[in-house]
Amino acid sequence: MDAATAIPDEVPTPGDAPASLFWVASAGLLVLPSYFWFFKRPENSFSRWAGLLPLFLAAACFSWLYIVSAVVPEPYLDEIFHIPQAQKYCEGRFLEWDDKITTPPGLYLLSLLVPGVVKPGAAAASYVCDAQSLRASSAIALMVLAYLALLCRHEIEARFYEAHSSTKLRLFSQYSLHTAVNIALFPVLFFFSGLYYTDVASTAMVLGAYLHHLRRLSHDRSSFGSDFVTILLGISTLFFRQTNVFWVVVYMGGVEAVHAIKTLRPERVDQPVMSVLTDQLKYYAWRYSLGDIHDPPLHMTWPDDMVFCVLSLGIAALCNPIQIIRQIWPYIAVVASFGSFVVWNGGVVLGDKSNHVATIHLPQMLYIWPFFGFFSLPLLLPYALPFLNIATRVLIVVTSGKPTAPQPSGSSGSSIRSKEKGPEREVSSSDRIPAAPTDDTTPPTISKLLEIVHGIFDSKILWPIYLLATIILSVLIVKYNTIIHPFTLADNRHYMFYVFRYTIRRASWIRYFLVVPYTLSRWMTWGAMAGCSQWLFFSHDDACSAYYRYSQNAPFLSYPFWINRGGQARQTDAEFPATIPEVSPEAEVVQLKTLQKSLDEDPMLASVEPAPTSTGLIFLLATTLSLITAPLVEPRYFIIPWVMWRLLVPGWRLHDHEVPSEVLKLAASSPVLERATRFFKSYDLRLILETAWFIAINVGTGYIFLCKPYLWRAEDGSLLDEGRLQRFMW
Repeated sequence: MDAATAIPDEVPTPGDAPASLFWVASAGLLVLPSYFWFFKRPENSFSRWAGLLPLFLAAACFSWLYIVSAVVPEPYLDEIFHIPQAQKYCEGRFLEWDDKITTPPGLYLLSLLVPGVVKPGAAAASYVCDAQSLRASSAIALMVLAYLALLCRHEIEARFYEAHSSTKLRLFSQYSLHTAVNIALFPVLFFFSGLYYTDVASTAMVLGAYLHHLRRLSHDRSSFGSDFVTILLGISTLFFRQTNVFWVVVYMGGVEAVHAIKTLRPERVDQPVMSVLTDQLKYYAWRYSLGDIHDPPLHMTWPDDMVFCVLSLGIAALCNPIQIIRQIWPYIAVVASFGSFVVWNGGVVLGDKSNHVATIHLPQMLYIWPFFGFFSLPLLLPYALPFLNIATRVLIVVTSGKPTAPQPSGSSGSSIRSKEKGPEREVSSSDRIPAAPTDDTTPPTISKLLEIVHGIFDSKILWPIYLLATIILSVLIVKYNTIIHPFTLADNRHYMFYVFRYTIRRASWIRYFLVVPYTLSRWMTWGAMAGCSQWLFFSHDDACSAYYRYSQNAPFLSYPFWINRGGQARQTDAEFPATIPEVSPEAEVVQLKTLQKSLDEDPMLASVEPAPTSTGLIFLLATTLSLITAPLVEPRYFIIPWVMWRLLVPGWRLHDHEVPSEVLKLAASSPVLERATRFFKSYDLRLILETAWFIAINVGTGYIFLCKPYLWRAEDGSLLDEGRLQRFMW
């Protein structure tokens, strides 16, 4: 049916009780954002009240499930395929399959394990699964997903913290707990927790595999038992959705390949003084082959760092294949199993292959960034601070007639302040060359070619080239590869129908204009994952990292055009992260008390560290592979990329910048605002805003779905789809 010929005819919602209950439950959700403020102890650690957070989340989830089942008791949209298929499994008819279903049967098999789903039927030896019971499995999966997200975020923080400390991080941080709650409240996930769709269970299964993967990273070598569990979990994710292979094999396997390289730990040596470009390149090729790779944290990364990160990893992998294969062979086994399935099935999808033909659809990698930007709008708060500062200064000038003091030259972001012992000095953000020796030794003469190449990279001329190249590539993708799937045009029950209708399909010039928000949202969401990034156009201090300052004490810095001019002989004095030594129970108690004291003083200590550049690039690769083969644009396809990205986003605090923000100055003049400012220096303000934002979206979309049904009518006024009520949804 073509929805373009269907005229929506709004009808009243049957019954007022479910709608009233919906608003009561929605009002109860307003407690969540304020919860993180009122139940926090002065020593900056959550009290026992933090244990109530799962209860709040469970109440919200199961209230949504109950209201949906009360208002929409019959299967809706894709449920008309999933629920009958699950009921066949409940009756033991495992060989019967609906050809319109394209995903594997993992959801149906999982539902059989949920207590209360399989109920005895009226007839002897018969079993039925009603819609409400099957939907409950999605709600339970969301609760499991929230817990797994908490464990995953904790493991991410533990890996970063334990690389710099001999103490194991066993305590959950405020940031990890609140992040897990917000992931569960993510509107697309939360919405489908009340319906019988594969997305929630599939995401939870991927997070289970991801948690096991993160725990493998705490060891230099994996055991056979760990390898076997990796294969088992990897294959299990494929039972829910075929594209999960990219997250298990490409993302997790890729990160473990990098981990294997980093465990090589070659002996640290001083870089010789070299004046010829070929000698410089040969030296770094040799160092890369030993595992001395270039993989800085994301907040220190520029486009050229990404290039050399990939180059160094490629050389190291080619020169150490045995170590790599030993670590990632379980993922090779998973992809081999998937390949066998594809050969046996005659394609990737199950059933309905005609409407799900794999197609190169590059615009998916343009659409995903506005998707991230919209749902994660509060996480982009740091990008608003410069504009707030400017607006505040203008307001001060207008009201007082006195101009504000000019900013130091370093406040534009082109330089940062290095806080070393002694007087402060300003260092160019791209400066990788140590100061010239202070003695009378004549610096070596550098060849003209080496100086030119070094000057090209050190001047950051690659940054505008990179930006221009991405814009041109985006325009070409829009021009030659824009695909609009027939399903997108034929179903006006999905929000994506209206997004395409009022943007891409409205006028050709709009398609090209959208390259601007594509670029801005990509830049901002990548910056959010980088944390306190150099790419932000305001200066910042060392709060970007809890462990090392700019270009100092960071491991895995091996930039090939860093030149030893006879002074400092190494780019960094940081040792490679070492394995945490075993300690006695008594010593561990002392270490935990010390750690608790440090976390009480700085609750964000373990949360502000960004991921390495390699992790960000592998995430980008896995996202690309999982999306560009899908011709249909659906928000559900972006769920796992968003969840993985959200888990990597580090904490951010309202810290003082080099030049104090005008907003913070005004806040200091008010006791209430000053207290709030102090609180948000030890707590991520964005998380509370994100919770409120998600609640607002969930309430809005939930109300529209439940209380604004309509009928499809043809142009002659006759009812379509047998007069069934239609509802708007993701």
